[in-house]
Amino acid sequence: MNAEELELLGDSKYRNYVAAVDKALKNFEYSSEWADLISALGKLNKVLQNNGKYQVVPKKLTIGKRLAQCLHPALPSGVHRKALETYEIIFKIIGPKRLAKDLFLYR
Repeated sequence: MNAEELELLGDSKYRNYVAAVDKALKNFEYSSEWADLISALGKLNKVLQNNGKYQVVPKKLTIGKRLAQCLHPALPSGVHRKALETYEIIFKIIGPKRLAKDLFLYR
């Protein structure tokens, strides 16, 4: 966590955002087929879109790993499409400067 994220932890709405991201990420753990992955990505997208005002994505390392897993070649294109939508949402939220700093997380 950087200083900005530590400062945001004082905001109860940001803490709720972090909890909502955690809950959305839990859905990936219980995915047993590709349709579950699309559903989990949809829930994560909704949480990110509803909290875009923060310009910070909590749990970005875990999110980056899950998105990379969703781009596995054995999965159907619907999962890939939903993962790319999630990348787009994240990139719009964090902006170009933060993206340049965090790009290694989203490869």
